[in-house]
Amino acid sequence: MIDATDWVRLLIVCVLFTVAAGAIAWATGLTTPKPFLKAAARAVAQLAAVSAVITLVLNHLGLTGAFLALMAIVATATSARRTGTGWKGTWVAVAILIGSVPALALLILIGLLPVKGIALIPVGGILIGGAMTATTLSTRRALDTLNDRHGEYEAALALGFMEPTAVRFLVRQPAAEALLPPLDQTRTVGLVTLPGAFVGMLLGGAPVWQAGALQLVVLLALLAVEVAAVATVVELVARGLIRRASHGSEVRLT
Repeated sequence: MIDATDWVRLLIVCVLFTVAAGAIAWATGLTTPKPFLKAAARAVAQLAAVSAVITLVLNHLGLTGAFLALMAIVATATSARRTGTGWKGTWVAVAILIGSVPALALLILIGLLPVKGIALIPVGGILIGGAMTATTLSTRRALDTLNDRHGEYEAALALGFMEPTAVRFLVRQPAAEALLPPLDQTRTVGLVTLPGAFVGMLLGGAPVWQAGALQLVVLLALLAVEVAAVATVVELVARGLIRRASHGSEVRLT
């Protein structure tokens, strides 16, 4: 049990980290402290809400499915806002779900993941969250490149290339940069990072080998999900289904 003293320590540390993030960003001219304060406040509110209902959700499969759907909706809205794509940003849902849904289904079908909320929600959250990050980063890089190298795009059209082909040629490599974080995480697992699934199972009393095996499966599934997300983003941008809401619009850290 966490006593009152522990809660006070926890509060102090959380405030210090939040203030430090905002102060460093402000002092170095990166951005204002506002996004960090808002993110911290939202994290507190959302974790409090989840903690209040998680027991009910975990014990009912229907509610577990609804909670996973909510995760996907929030991920889509977040990615669309971060990429400045307006109503067309709903297409990012395709990139987020095209890999995460089949990956989760495969883990269930082969029996590695029990059909229980206690397993589906954390693993589903990891896959959807990874796909969201890869989608956001690759979309921003692709759209920025298309804007910055618009002259090359028009030159390709003048040479007879079809629009999707010209766009793919320009954005494929920049979009692929979104795969660097998951690749580095997979390469350095155990040496630099000990991801959440591994640590969580150890804290729950699982054998070390079992925790390591599950973490390996999750990491490789996440890698496949994020590659699928980036490849889908390239195709959606190439077909004109994802575009910025306004030409050259700025995406702020708010």
